[in-house]
Amino acid sequence: MYIPKHFDESRIEVMRALIRNYPLATLVTLSADGLNANHIPLHLTDDGSPYGSLRGHIARSNPIWTDFDQQTEVLAVFQSENAYISPSWYATKPQTGKVVPTWNYAAVHAYGKLRIIDDPAWIRRQLEAMTEEFEAGFPEPWSVADAPVDFTERLITQIIGIEISVTRLQGKCKVSQNQPPENRNSVIEALRASGQPAMADLVTEAAKP
Repeated sequence: MYIPKHFDESRIEVMRALIRNYPLATLVTLSADGLNANHIPLHLTDDGSPYGSLRGHIARSNPIWTDFDQQTEVLAVFQSENAYISPSWYATKPQTGKVVPTWNYAAVHAYGKLRIIDDPAWIRRQLEAMTEEFEAGFPEPWSVADAPVDFTERLITQIIGIEISVTRLQGKCKVSQNQPPENRNSVIEALRASGQPAMADLVTEAAKP
């Protein structure tokens, strides 16, 4: 990933937070036919290593678990908020006219070796852990135990567990850091006015010393 210095996000805790908050990953693997991409929610799990592990599951009918190069790293791409930035939002536009459109976004790339886990007990634990985290914010959280045992046991036979022990992370946060303060402030105002408070918050946070 191309990362200019002013867009570099190297803080591990910030990258891990993005992964937790936006867990739907684009998982890129090398198959016999070339690159393969699957969209899979991955649960970041603390395992004592600096970066942790990404755990999830796929349909048993998905060929990814039998068709990937075990010697090659896989790449999981996570992306948070993104927004088109109009040149008309820049405070300096009336002064010089030297402004162009751009796109703001934040993304994390996680690398590691993919491990396939065909173990019903492990898959159930993974489902329970992921569901517990994702359901935590609901008034009445659903749990795997809420469904009939025979129903969940049958479904578990139809999926395969996957795990990536993360060996490195790359983070990029492109949120108007290359603009002068007056343009960042006007972008923040325009984002809030257009109903995009999450991106406005990212620009605000990045502008702090």
